[in-house]
Amino acid sequence: MKKYLLKAYYKIPIIKKRMIILFNRMIFFLLKPPSVKSTDESLNFIINNNCSISRFGDGEFYLMNGDNLRFQPYSKELSFRLKEIIRSNQNNHAVFIPNIFEDINWCTDKSRSYWTNYLNLNRFKIYKLLEKNKQYYDSLVTRLYIDHKDKSMTERRFRLFKELWEKQDIVIVEGEQSRLGIGNDLFNNAKSIKRILCPATNAFANYDQILGEVKKQNKSKLILIALGPTATVLAYDLALSGYRALDIGHIDIEYEWFLNKAIEKEPVKSKYVGEVVNGRNVYSINDSRYESEIISRIV
Repeated sequence: MKKYLLKAYYKIPIIKKRMIILFNRMIFFLLKPPSVKSTDESLNFIINNNCSISRFGDGEFYLMNGDNLRFQPYSKELSFRLKEIIRSNQNNHAVFIPNIFEDINWCTDKSRSYWTNYLNLNRFKIYKLLEKNKQYYDSLVTRLYIDHKDKSMTERRFRLFKELWEKQDIVIVEGEQSRLGIGNDLFNNAKSIKRILCPATNAFANYDQILGEVKKQNKSKLILIALGPTATVLAYDLALSGYRALDIGHIDIEYEWFLNKAIEKEPVKSKYVGEVVNGRNVYSINDSRYESEIISRIV
């Protein structure tokens, strides 16, 4: 008798998962999906509108639903802010979420499999967090290379992004060892570059200090942020204060993979790549230009 009870007990999680998958598949047919612009429509929106952007991905959705990330522990405050921002409506700020809710044929097989499984387990949870009638844009707009089945537009899309900081004074707010643009030409057309370095993990614990440091900069400067979920909140708060701040996420790593013609996600030896095996084993660098660009370290 005990043997059969144990068998039944161990099957409960399997049955529960199957029920969740069935429920979320039904939601696909029963509820209208969020309106999300395509990658190119989203990129054109950034180019043609002088606004700030906050991006939400699977990590931000996990945090809003009470889960930890490996590099960013859950906190009530962070979850609350993310929930506030994803439903926000500011004239100088736009919210970006993944363009995955209807058609994911643009993905590679590996990426399509990931997003399909993800939505089968989380679709309803995500829908509950969104503003029903809000126009969203594609947060994967900064992931221009590795997950795209058709890579023929990659170079053009990177070129359009580069136009944003053409002859601009930019401030890069990034995690320690992220080193955006170092070793490539992504920001070579900028007029000047300053950097504020932040913790690679649990950056939100230092949020007030990070926000204060950025606010020391002139509002004419373009703020580029690569700092996980902290970037999502920071871009919004900076927009409220009159800055233009772009949460650009993994664009530099995607550019590295594009230049290297990578087939799979791979480590970049001098940069922190949290989602890749051995990607956190980062080489030290000796780059005087990079060091001269750093105006603040928050560690």
